Amino acid sequence: MTEEGNRGLSTKLSRFAIVGILNTVIDFITFSALVALSFPALVANFLGWAVAVIFSFAVNSRWTFERGERFSLHRAFAKFAVSGSIISLGSSTLAVYLLPPLTGLFAAKLIGILIGAILNFFAARWSIENRVI
Repeated sequence: MTEEGNRGLSTKLSRFAIVGILNTVIDFITFSALVALSFPALVANFLGWAVAVIFSFAVNSRWTFERGERFSLHRAFAKFAVSGSIISLGSSTLAVYLLPPLTGLFAAKLIGILIGAILNFFAARWSIENRVI
């Protein structure tokens, strides 16, 4: 990869990290509020993820990644949501389901979010720019 390409990727990683931090806050606050309102943890997990993924796509598709000339908003969102549901929702659901006896519910949620965030950069880049690296 060229020096210019490395700078571009570094900028994208930085922007993705900023969006990811905000996304984590949105997901975790939504999850926590719903749990406090007596929603089942897995339902609250899904709804927190859904709110966060809409925010994440809106910001990442406009600020983090480059839209190609043939960019299709609907197609890119479908790819983003499907890959996100497999990666982010999958990791947080597994964590919320399996880890609470070891870590507590809220720590489990954060662990799931962090694992998903690390893997999700490549899925988001694929869904918006149609490339992984």
